[in-house]
Amino acid sequence: MSTTAGRSRLRFNPKLFAVAVLASLVLGALLGYVAKQTDAEWLATTLKTIGSTFTKLLTFTVLPLIFTAIVVGINSLRGLGGGRAAARLGGKTALWFGITSLIAVLIGLAVGSLFQPGRGLIIEPDPEKLQSIGEKTQGSWLDLITGLVPSNLISAFAEGETLQVVFVALIIGAATYSLGEKAAPFVDFNKAAFEVIQRVLGWIIRLAPIGTLGLIGNAVASYGNEFFAPLLKLIGSTYVACALVLFVVYPLLLGLVAKVSPIRFFAKSWNVLQFAFVSRSSGASLPMTRQTTEDLGVPASYANFAVPLATTTKMDGCAAIYPAVGSIFIANLFGISLGPVQYLTIVAVAVFGSFATAGVTGWFTMLTLTTAALGFPAEVVATGIAIAYAVDPILDMMRTATNVAGQIVVPTVVARSEGILDDEVLARPSTPLGDRELANA
Repeated sequence: MSTTAGRSRLRFNPKLFAVAVLASLVLGALLGYVAKQTDAEWLATTLKTIGSTFTKLLTFTVLPLIFTAIVVGINSLRGLGGGRAAARLGGKTALWFGITSLIAVLIGLAVGSLFQPGRGLIIEPDPEKLQSIGEKTQGSWLDLITGLVPSNLISAFAEGETLQVVFVALIIGAATYSLGEKAAPFVDFNKAAFEVIQRVLGWIIRLAPIGTLGLIGNAVASYGNEFFAPLLKLIGSTYVACALVLFVVYPLLLGLVAKVSPIRFFAKSWNVLQFAFVSRSSGASLPMTRQTTEDLGVPASYANFAVPLATTTKMDGCAAIYPAVGSIFIANLFGISLGPVQYLTIVAVAVFGSFATAGVTGWFTMLTLTTAALGFPAEVVATGIAIAYAVDPILDMMRTATNVAGQIVVPTVVARSEGILDDEVLARPSTPLGDRELANA
């Protein structure tokens, strides 16, 4: 009896959790504003420390989580009908990645053309920011190849090379799948490691209200005045384009293709979308993303494969919308005209180059890759990005929320097309992250 009561106390109400996160957003913004207006260095430092500590807690679990999730996920496909079924699911998943990226980049171009961010602005970038941007490696088509294969497995993890970890995990997962029972002990170890990491992340995520306060507070304290300064059009264009994808395109796909009520989708996914918005990390959101996908009726055997893969490659906000809006922004800053050919180039890069986003730095790689394909001079690209960099934390919040929504929508659509979406599970209330584990603790 006491054990049951103890477990109940450990569980949290998702509605209260959502309210706590929203309250932290408001309180963090207020504290950040106070720090900015009063030059209270101690308050700004405290907020920055809280936010960075929360981010570090999330970050150290991401790569092990992705590796174990992919290995386990590939082997989970065995229960869906064997190798042919797994290949068909993988092919459909990739196809829908491409379709939704195409829609997202077209919306990014349309909104960017309407708002024309950057037009009429005369801004001198901070020399230090310009230098830091110049020191970054610009994106190129070779990034996907050169950044794919690690020199060794340890370096991929130690250097935080997400794409390399995904590549190795896919190979090892395929090898264990082909070996069957011979590889069972290794697969079981990865299953156990995956559960352990997920439990730890569940605990960390419960600290989200505190982390939210620090992250938002630090952003406002650092960039507060620039929220409403000349970069407002860039922020507005990015948010409007992302909102159209998030609240129009995805619900239409869910309703028309997956036969899933958009209201039910948002009811079940709102917590993870809030968390993605604040944390600015698709990887850190992975456990909540995967559970939300399962709560929508996607079989765990498919969700365990599709969601980790989508977390590192399905980025409509960073890899499709923002390169389109950002390219228009930079072109307008320097009076460069864009025509139909340039717009088609942006579309092609977004659709065929998006798999490189998991490499160095998602949005940066894709934006520099896009502007390079457009033939922009290096100094123009560096200056444009340096100007936009001032409000990147604000832009990244909405981009990440859009990314995560797409990472849930695509597996749901594919599952329905395969006839494996469980409508009984879809109709049930969501399960807060951690409750399943606590029930078995």
